[in-house]
Amino acid sequence: MELSKALDIRPGILAVIGSGGKTSLLRALAQKLEGRVILCTSTHIFPFEEYPLFTGQSREELEKALEGSRVVCAGRPGPEGKLTAPALPFAVLARLADYVLVEADGSRHLPLKAHAPHEPVIPPGCSQVVLVAGASGLGQPVEKAVHRPEIFCALTGAQPGQPVTSALAGRAIAAEKLAPRVLLNQVDRPEDWAKAAAFARVLAAAGISAAAGSLQSGSVCLWPDFPQ
Repeated sequence: MELSKALDIRPGILAVIGSGGKTSLLRALAQKLEGRVILCTSTHIFPFEEYPLFTGQSREELEKALEGSRVVCAGRPGPEGKLTAPALPFAVLARLADYVLVEADGSRHLPLKAHAPHEPVIPPGCSQVVLVAGASGLGQPVEKAVHRPEIFCALTGAQPGQPVTSALAGRAIAAEKLAPRVLLNQVDRPEDWAKAAAFARVLAAAGISAAAGSLQSGSVCLWPDFPQ
């Protein structure tokens, strides 16, 4: 299924949160969406090297950059070669581009995450939130697979050394209620689909839409149409 349809992506500001593929999702959407796209962050992100980088403060200069390239990465230079939030307000970005795709969370490269009270950093004017989770964390101990494992344990009743099951991962996301749509990424093998289905059932019971698949291969399905 087409990724943007599976996640019901509409024009406006989209915040991508969670772990296990946020940047990959932004990159995939930027390639496929029609119209002008601005890639940016409300926290920290490495620049997208395949697209022009705008680090200025002028609306006119950003508009000119978008005339030269359908997709532009925008932000201010930060530590360690990363970008921070753009100097221009998000509302201005949304008037210049059809889609403003924002990485609004950090996960320290772990496949799963629970959120502290100050997270995620949802930008003003955001109309859509998608949470990403990494299937590679399923079956691993909580303390090794989850960013902020102590919060995950508080949400689910799990122990730090306990393996993360599909039900536990889904339960944590359902308890946080941070996004109406979730993408389980890294479903790379046929045997992963049973885990994805168990994960999606927990979310569906909480009224959360679930999709699963592999951003690497470009294959995504929307629950309940997962492969058997």
